[in-house]
Formats: sequence, structure tokens, C-alpha cells
Amino acid sequence: MNLEAFQLGTSGMMPLPGRFLTSVLVRRDGDLFLFDSGEGTQVSMKMLNLKWKKISAIFISHMHADHVTGLPGILMLSSQVDRTDPLYIIGPQKLKDYVESSRRILDMYINYEIIFIPVETGVVFRGEEFSIQAFPLIHTKPCYGYTLVEEKRKGEFYPEKAIELGIPKGKLWGTLQHGTPVTLEDGRVITSDMVMGQSREGRKISYVTDTMYFENLADYVHDSDILFCEGMFEKALADTAREKKHMTSYEAGLVARDSNSRKLCLQHYSPRYSDRELRILERDAKEVFPDVVLTKDRMTFEIALKD
Repeated sequence: MNLEAFQLGTSGMMPLPGRFLTSVLVRRDGDLFLFDSGEGTQVSMKMLNLKWKKISAIFISHMHADHVTGLPGILMLSSQVDRTDPLYIIGPQKLKDYVESSRRILDMYINYEIIFIPVETGVVFRGEEFSIQAFPLIHTKPCYGYTLVEEKRKGEFYPEKAIELGIPKGKLWGTLQHGTPVTLEDGRVITSDMVMGQSREGRKISYVTDTMYFENLADYVHDSDILFCEGMFEKALADTAREKKHMTSYEAGLVARDSNSRKLCLQHYSPRYSDRELRILERDAKEVFPDVVLTKDRMTFEIALKD
């Protein structure tokens, strides 16, 4: 089961040359999940050859323009590729008003069903062996972060153990792999744990942007394989970050450390920083967390299955 994440944009507030507005797309096998959709989102998708027809759901963090202005374009493009599956849009209640008014005023042609789901804390979307959960952030508007969490996978099946126990190869092996006990001809009952290893943890991707730092943020994103997290300002501008209800990259490092995440991918940079000056943000985060990626637009990350 392939799991990939694409950083479509990294800028906050306004797009810059080579730095579109913050957005992340996750691909789990054939399904695509888009997190925020600012101006320029569809350009990065085109450059990466990602098919908007395949987007199953769009998750919007909050109703600031730099996170939603790319949405009408995505919706219209999807009508040009004969989409038949419904599109789920999850976000604040005003998001539905925004999309419906855009459709009316712009006379947008939409030939597929759009299903709105108001965001609230907890599971907001379920798929095959995974869920996407929302959690509250602290910003100037109601704002939410999201995590994609896979269910635990079955343990590894050991054929040699089955042979040692005298279990004939075939249907009984498959039954045990599905967790169902079997009874042999001699009356012995064999359970799955006798021929299989322990269950294996699923993977987890977290998306956090537009929030001030708060201690229990780490609890929401615990054990993330990748934590996409805003680091809008350098540590020296901590007062500015608090005033605007954003985070410094140092604070993003604290969240990654305290959540036991494996990799921190910084995003949502202030436009005050040139590409060269962004290294300041990386340096600050690395003071408290070693595995930091200063993401750039259209970076791709593949998350391997856990043994």
C-alpha cells in the first residue's frame, strides 16, 4: 500500500515566485486527499502530474484567503475530466457558503456531487483501513489541523510455524491469516497468534498550519511519520508570532520532539524571508529536533510500511 505526500506550496499570506501558498496532497494508492487549497495549488498539481479527478476529499483548515482561493479552480477543473465520484469537502461551516456563492456568481459548471462535512474534533473521514481526524488549533479564526492515521496491520504469517504444527497448506492458512482459529482433524485448535507475528503499526501523516504554539498540540500529532507544521517566523520574532497567532520554527521543533514524530517538514513561511534566509528557520527548529526538512514547493515524500 503506497503512501506519499506532496508539498504543493510553502508560502503563507501571499504567493511568491517559486513559492505557492501552503498546501499538501497525500496519495494513498489511488486516492488523493488535498489539505488546503490556496492560490496556485492546481499549478503545482499539474507540474507533478497529479490528477485532480482522483481527489477523494479536500480538507480546509480555516477561512483565510490564502488557504481557500484555489478551491474554485480545482472544482471547475474536475468538471472538465468527466468526474463521476462525489467529492467530499471538509472544513468550517462558512466554507459551504463560499463554494455555493462562487458557483452561483461565477456560474460554475459542476457535473458531480459535492458533499460538505462541517469540521469538528474527531474523525471526519473514513476509508479502507484508515481515517482522517481533525483537531482544534488556536488562530485568529476557527482553525483545524488534520491527521491521516492508518489502522494496525496484521502481523507477518510464518509458514514454517504452520508446517511445524501440522497445518496443511491451503485454505486453513488463509483462515488463520484473517484471524480466525481453525480446528485440525486431531482436535487441536490453532489460533492466529501461534503462526503470526504481532500486529504492525500503521502510518501517520499530520498537517498543522496557522496556529500559535500550545503544549497539548503534540498530543494530537503524536507518533507522526511526517509532521507538516508551520514555522512561519524565526525564534527572534516570537513576540510577533504570538501576536499574529502563528508559530516559530523553534516551536514547531518542540511539537515534533514532544510528539515523538519521526520527521518535521516545515511549511507556511512568512514572505519576509528570501529563499536563502529560510535557513534561519531550519536552524532554529534543529536546536530541539534533529530530523527537519525545510520543504520547498513540489517536494515529494514516500512513507514506507513499518515492519
